[in-house]
Amino acid sequence: MRAEKNYLIKEVETHLKKSDYVILTNFSKVTVADAADLRKRLEAEKAEFHVVKNSSLRVAAKTMGLPDFESALTGPTAVIVGGNNSAGVAKILKKYFGEKQKLEVKIGVIDKKLVSAADLAKIADLPSFEALRSQLLGLFTQNAASFVRLLDAKVKKEQPAAPAA
Repeated sequence: MRAEKNYLIKEVETHLKKSDYVILTNFSKVTVADAADLRKRLEAEKAEFHVVKNSSLRVAAKTMGLPDFESALTGPTAVIVGGNNSAGVAKILKKYFGEKQKLEVKIGVIDKKLVSAADLAKIADLPSFEALRSQLLGLFTQNAASFVRLLDAKVKKEQPAAPAA
């Protein structure tokens, strides 16, 4: 293999190692200014947008043991990687697509499992991890408070009435 190809494959492998997810997109309608705007938005989640060659991505993905996404490797491809919050990145992409109507999500890989573009859109609609955590804690405290009120009412009912003076 030529040195240039080896370099490109190693570069793609470096990108893929940055997170436990990768999102493949078609960027054919995206201008340079749009790509700069998207990169700026992705910085909030410490994610990166990289244009890659399909052949390099194919080889790098096989080397890293990622599932086969050969069918998605048509047309121009960019990968989005980095950071720890794949749901946050999906939210950014969904919002960006809603505003610009230019970026098409092809497919994603999360924890070495294929995820369709529709599934990524569903993930984007989920509340943030912090919101889910607060909702769960709210449920716990709500049930505990109801239980305490029930016990308190039961104790008040069983106490004899105080004699009238």
